[in-house]
Order: sequence, then C-alpha cells, then structure tokens
Amino acid sequence: MKTLHWYLTRQVLTTLLMTITVFTFVLMMVSVLKEILGLLVNRQVGLAAVAQAVGLLIPYVMIFALPMGMLTAALLVFGRFSADNELTAVRASGVSLVAIVTPVLLLSVALSGVAAFINTQLAPQCRIAYKNLLYRVAMAKSGSFIPEKTYIKDFPGAIVYVSKVRGTNLEDVMIYQLRDDKIESYSRAESGNVHMNASNKVLSVTLYNETSVFFQEGRRLPRTSSMDMVELLYTNVITRARARKVDLSDMTFSQLREELRELEMGLNAATPVQGLSGEELRERMRQSSAQRKDLTTPIRVQMHRQVSFSFACLGFTLVGIPLGIRAHRRETTFGIAVALILVVIYYSFLILGQSLETRPDLMPHLILWLPNFLFQAVGMVLLWRANRGV
Repeated sequence: MKTLHWYLTRQVLTTLLMTITVFTFVLMMVSVLKEILGLLVNRQVGLAAVAQAVGLLIPYVMIFALPMGMLTAALLVFGRFSADNELTAVRASGVSLVAIVTPVLLLSVALSGVAAFINTQLAPQCRIAYKNLLYRVAMAKSGSFIPEKTYIKDFPGAIVYVSKVRGTNLEDVMIYQLRDDKIESYSRAESGNVHMNASNKVLSVTLYNETSVFFQEGRRLPRTSSMDMVELLYTNVITRARARKVDLSDMTFSQLREELRELEMGLNAATPVQGLSGEELRERMRQSSAQRKDLTTPIRVQMHRQVSFSFACLGFTLVGIPLGIRAHRRETTFGIAVALILVVIYYSFLILGQSLETRPDLMPHLILWLPNFLFQAVGMVLLWRANRGV
C-alpha cells in the first residue's frame, strides 16, 4: 500500500509542478505584458526592474495557479491511472478507491493551508510592493508620465506635444501657450529633458533650442529664443499617484479586520442614544444597522473571499479525481479543457459575490462560499459512486 501511495503522490506532485508552472507563466505574461513590458520596450525600465516585478507578481498569480494546477493534476493523473487499467488491477487486489486517494486528499488539504497563507498575507503584501515598485520606477524615469504623440493638457496654461520619449529625454517638443483659452504663442524645441524635484515632488520639463511664434492682434511675430532653456512644471500626476489609497483588494486579512473594527467603532460612536424615546431609539438602531451593513459589506466580502478561496484546492481535488476516472482518457488536452470549464464555474461565483458587494441584503459574502460547498458535495458524491464502481 505504501508503494502505491508513494507512486500516486509522486505522479500528482510531478504533474502539479508542471501545471502550476504553465498556469503561472500564462498569468504572469498577462500581468507583465499589461504593465511592465511596455515600459521595457520603450527603454524606460531595465531588466532588473522587470525581474523584481516578476518576483513580486508570482505570489499574486499563485492564488489562481495553485488551485488550477491541483485540479488539472488530479484530472490528468487519475485519467491515465484509469485508462491504463491500473485502477482495475488495484481494485482486483481488494484495495478501495478511497484508500488509494487518501494521500492525494491530504496533499490537497496541505495545499489549502499554503493557499490560505498566500491569500491572506503574502499575496497582498507582494501586490503593494509591486505597485510601489511601479511608482518608484515612474519617479526614476519621469518621462513615463509624458506620453508620445499625444496632446497633453495637464500643464498649467499650455498644451504640449512630444514626438518621442526616451527615458528622461524628449525629442521634437511643441508647446502652445494659452491665455483665456486662446493660443498666445507657439514654441517648438528640438529636444528636452524631464527631471523631478524630490523636495516638493514637482516634475519639470526643460526644453533646448526653442523657437517661438507669438500672436498679437491676429499677427504672427516669429523670433528665435535668445534663451537656450525653457522650463515648465507638471505636478498633477505625481500628486495623484502619491495620494493613492490602498485598495481593499490589496489589504491583508489582518488589515481588513482592523479596517472593519475601526469602521464599526466609528459608526457606533456616531449613533446618539441619549434623550431618545423607545420608538425613536429602535428606529435609530435600525438605521444604524442598515448603514453599518452598507459600509462594512465590501470589507467583509474581501475577508470572506480570501478565506473561502483557500479551500479551492480541496474542492477541485474532490471533483477532479472521480471525473478523471470517469473520463478514462490519457490526453492532456482533455484534462486541461475540463479543468478550465470547472475553473470558470468556480470563479463565476466569486465574480458574482464581489459584484454584489454593494447589496448587503443579498449577503454577497456568503455567496463566495457556495462554490466550495458545491464542489465538495458533488466531489464526495462522485467519489462515493466511483468507489462503489457505479
């Protein structure tokens, strides 16, 4: 029996590592392509920053890759186990299916514990560190705030157009100075440079070899600027980025719990009870309860999402084992296709629960637990039927 247990566990672990690697790579490419590789192509970040960003994103995508990998591993391993008639041989020797799969179920429980740590602590911290890295890169490469071939209207009293941005260096810059929403002058510079004043968080653009054309009473008065440098200030983006608050989805479980406690204490303190009659007090308490649900539901949804999603490995394993046996196929593509269908069904409940976070009357935090109950119940029924040979 130990030899059989070790054989199946080794097969599951090997396939699990392979599937987790594949799913992590795919999910990483989606995140990195969206936020990092664009800056790398424009030579606004280096390979070291990209490598650090990838390292910080791995725990975040592992939230999704770990359950998906466990489900796919269960489907593939037990599909081959059944297709090669190994299951038939084991049953002929008098060993039940439940006894065979016990180590795999224990492995899924252990992975659920690992997923709980990643979901509630590690992934949110890495996500915040990743966003801070993007902010630091943007500060170091201030030109990332200046888009190419776009009319920028955030400069005070001016419209700016830049043909090329190469890190902190600008090429072919055009400036339209405005007064009362009318163009007062037009300037063009061969090159420019972007730099930031760290003391006051002000982004400055310095232009070189500038040529200007002024408009006065409908006439154009061209001249070549006698000054080699012209400086503009650009503060809007830095102010917005600096003032950004941590999203609820990026908080750890302990931070969410603290946020919930502080919010409830604030609501209790804001509910006066002295000098009210019994009916008025009951009405005030009903209003306070409704207000508390409206404000605290998004936090509760995030807390329940982190905890409930940690049990996905167990539910996926319970469903994957009997489905793999029933499928009786060795093809990898079939196992991956079934896994993707089940993952979509599972995640649809999570998406539904989070989309209803503003509807406390529907209890969206409980909807997040439905896929766990559904998958575990269906998995146990299918496993029981497979154990009986049905």
